[in-house]
Amino acid sequence: MQTIRIQFTLFSAFYSPLISTMSGGFPESFLRAEGLEPDWSVSPPGVSALAAVKAGTAHVVQSALSQGFTSLDQGKTPEAVHFAQVNEMDGFFLTGRHSDAAFAWKKLEGAEVVMFKAGQPNAMFRYACHKAGIDYDKIKPICPGGADDIDRAFRAGQGQYVQQQGPYPQQLQADGVGHVVAQVGKQIGPCGFSSLAATREWLDTDMARAFMRAYRKTRRYLNDTPAAEIARAEKPYFPDIGEKVLADCIATYQKLGCWTPHVEITRPAYEKTLDIFEYVGQLKRRYPYEMVCAEPPSG
Repeated sequence: MQTIRIQFTLFSAFYSPLISTMSGGFPESFLRAEGLEPDWSVSPPGVSALAAVKAGTAHVVQSALSQGFTSLDQGKTPEAVHFAQVNEMDGFFLTGRHSDAAFAWKKLEGAEVVMFKAGQPNAMFRYACHKAGIDYDKIKPICPGGADDIDRAFRAGQGQYVQQQGPYPQQLQADGVGHVVAQVGKQIGPCGFSSLAATREWLDTDMARAFMRAYRKTRRYLNDTPAAEIARAEKPYFPDIGEKVLADCIATYQKLGCWTPHVEITRPAYEKTLDIFEYVGQLKRRYPYEMVCAEPPSG
């Protein structure tokens, strides 16, 4: 077995296409079937996993196209290129204190929302508000920090709504603390939300080709396998989340369509991401696809 070092910038069920390379497959995982033993980690809060690529401590990382934009805006050549999609749609939910079958985004105006202060989660949320026809500046933001901080704040009674990735919202529902009222991704539509990144040199290796064979199988598995079965396999990676809650979350993402079977980052998805960051004023210019992305390894 050859060790492949994988790092996540964020770790949640939303990133099941990468998690399930390690958990899915029978009688052995998709990665192990290709002769790869995963050594995985999560980057420290506020630090992109791309730092691990730069340091040489990770072969492949879960990241986002916007990380490439940030480097280019600073006049730097990105250390890594994005070679495969993880999610082709925003995976955040809006959860309210009460069930609301008649929820409309207009209700966010004037409301206190526990949310991410900056970065891609905030940029995408602002764009979703724009698409929903509401004034983002009329929202009263509460920004306590990262995902765990946000969850604790809402559970402690702060805010009328909260912005979270799964499975946090599903666990809130299971605990009777909140009710999911909307999905951000449905407002935005397909885009290059999250991706896999590595150095161009690594993409030309046998390990990269073996990884891609496993990753392609995993994406088919995620679309063809019942959510309960995927959740059962992933459960050891989520010790604090109930298996049924995890299955509900995975089923919701399957239905949303963020885990499309193809692995490549499509040019339309890339252009949509440029649209979003251009709208929120976080893009100096529209960078060509080839400056940020690469084709996935074949074979």
